[in-house]
Amino acid sequence: MLKRTGTLSIIVAVVLALIDASAQTPAQSAAPADCSPVAGVQYVCGQRGPEDLILLPGGQWVLASAYSAAGGIFAIRTSDKMSTQVYPSPTASVRFDAKAYAGCPGPPDAAAQAKFQTHGLSLQVGANGVHRLYVVLHGSRESVEMFELDARKGLPSLTWIGCAVAPMPIGLNSVRWLPGGGFVATNFNPRGAPPESFKRLQSGERNGEVWEWQTGPGWQKVPGSEAAGANGIESSDDGRTIYVGEWGTRTVFRLPRGQAAQAREEVKVDFNVDNIRWTADGMLLAAGQDFAKGSFAVARIDPKTLVAREILRQSNTPAFANGTVAIEVGKELWVGAVGGDRVAIFPLPK
Repeated sequence: MLKRTGTLSIIVAVVLALIDASAQTPAQSAAPADCSPVAGVQYVCGQRGPEDLILLPGGQWVLASAYSAAGGIFAIRTSDKMSTQVYPSPTASVRFDAKAYAGCPGPPDAAAQAKFQTHGLSLQVGANGVHRLYVVLHGSRESVEMFELDARKGLPSLTWIGCAVAPMPIGLNSVRWLPGGGFVATNFNPRGAPPESFKRLQSGERNGEVWEWQTGPGWQKVPGSEAAGANGIESSDDGRTIYVGEWGTRTVFRLPRGQAAQAREEVKVDFNVDNIRWTADGMLLAAGQDFAKGSFAVARIDPKTLVAREILRQSNTPAFANGTVAIEVGKELWVGAVGGDRVAIFPLPK
């Protein structure tokens, strides 16, 4: 995502202006009449600023965050593109793990659920269809919320289990789970920063970094992770290497977790990198915006060689603009965006 209230630039204001009134949708909805394909691009409508997307194991469901309007978490069935809000929801439950998340003040109350503005997502795959979901939340608190996700029977259900509230001035963006129950998260632009700081990060000035959270120690900076707009984040399954999209410098960098900055390597692309996601064959997909060209793009990056190849570039349209995330779903490429009411679906580029 680009930036939250309090540090909006002109560019960000334009992006957020794309969020239309149709984002106020009921919990379950079919695609509206204006959701028909355009120039070969399909859409899943009824979303609320789907800034981030995750494909669940088995390929039957995609989870979408909701950055606008009432927020929430949505599950999209890939077979027919039906979308259902799964949190907040009557089917959701609470089982607070106060030991693991001792610093958490408790589950979101009614006011927090009424505007549950979600951002980055991360799924730690578990056994027998029960997984751990990590969700960046803005609004009533700046936090990472943890859920148990049960995908064993049809529509996935969520059980809230805890949270980690970010200390000032961290302004969370993306999150990635780590083995053992912790996570790493990006500080895109610190809360309370003056408006001009956003222009400085656009020009490459380092303003944030990656933070790690673990039960007990809590929040700690990841050495060598300073960045100009630390945005999307992924890691190796063993958690030893992290990959970060640096929005302000149009790069993705690789960093051995816990080592000095000199171990850091990077690759440049031709757009501002937002979210990054793993593919089934072990590559990284980086998605982001090119405001000068009025387009968004997706690049495929080899995590070993850091060679990048752009596989998709699309001009912004009234229907869909400024893509923020791309994931592979079978033979399709699903792209989310922080503004608007839909996910765009393209044929998977070769």
